[in-house]
Amino acid sequence: MHRRTLLAATLATPMAASAQSEWRPARPINLIVPFAAGSGTDAVARVLAQMLAPELGGATITVENRPGANGTIAAMAVARAAPDGYTLLVTTNTPHAANPWLMKRIDYDPINDFTPISRLGNYAFWLVVNSEVPARSLAEFVALARARPGQITYASGNGSGIVAGAAVASFAGVEMTHVPYRSVPPALTDVLAGRVNAIVVDFAPSITHVREGRLRALGVTSGSRTRLAPDVPTFGEQGMTGFEMLSWAALLGPARLAPEATATLAAAMQRIGARPEYRERMAQISFEGVTSTPAELGTFISQQIAAWGAMIRAAGIEPE
Repeated sequence: MHRRTLLAATLATPMAASAQSEWRPARPINLIVPFAAGSGTDAVARVLAQMLAPELGGATITVENRPGANGTIAAMAVARAAPDGYTLLVTTNTPHAANPWLMKRIDYDPINDFTPISRLGNYAFWLVVNSEVPARSLAEFVALARARPGQITYASGNGSGIVAGAAVASFAGVEMTHVPYRSVPPALTDVLAGRVNAIVVDFAPSITHVREGRLRALGVTSGSRTRLAPDVPTFGEQGMTGFEMLSWAALLGPARLAPEATATLAAAMQRIGARPEYRERMAQISFEGVTSTPAELGTFISQQIAAWGAMIRAAGIEPE
């Protein structure tokens, strides 16, 4: 798959819901999650399953975790599934925006192998360190890394962590050692244990550890402060001008998903997204709930592939 082709491709969008007959699930729907149980994406998928089931006439919706290979295992499973509405992917920017630039080969096309249904929202990410690391700000962390070239380690459990950690080192002009993991929970475990110094991670699996003092938050990766942690400054506020990373989740089906299934699922997501309860429940797991139409999601993914490519090149990351 050539990147030029990937960026030029467009996502096939379904016909309007009003033009389709209603689809009624006759058996359980399986939500495939690219990361392990306990990850932020797992938490998002479980809230989604609880809220989506009543909108589909009380359908049974299960969550299946298929972690590994930076989310490609889950993405390939859904890309190869029957396009009947019973196998869906709760994807993120890792499989669908970062991987085309992080990996020399992926066995799925993030655009042409999927049908967009709806955005789910955005993650809040921050740089956190083990409480024993002698740094209480981003500047102090950078100074520590500069004084100890290659000795400061950072973990990653997904594409966001890989790119953000490398971008911090690139922006600051320091050398740090990357320690990759299959998913966030084991990566976070080793940071908590002091085996790794730092991680750029989403709030959901880490915010309790920060509140209880086992981890220390040094800065958020968004362009502005988040209401989830209003006292934590952005990287930009601390002198790392131009650093901003948007991490997100979305709901997709396989390519050529049955139009009536696509329309029913998209309409259900629109109803859920219009209710304050959706944003409130997602906020409880440190996630900003945002829904969209399938067409809006298709455009968004194409834009995000280009944006993540630019960020990865700027960080000097070579595909592996």
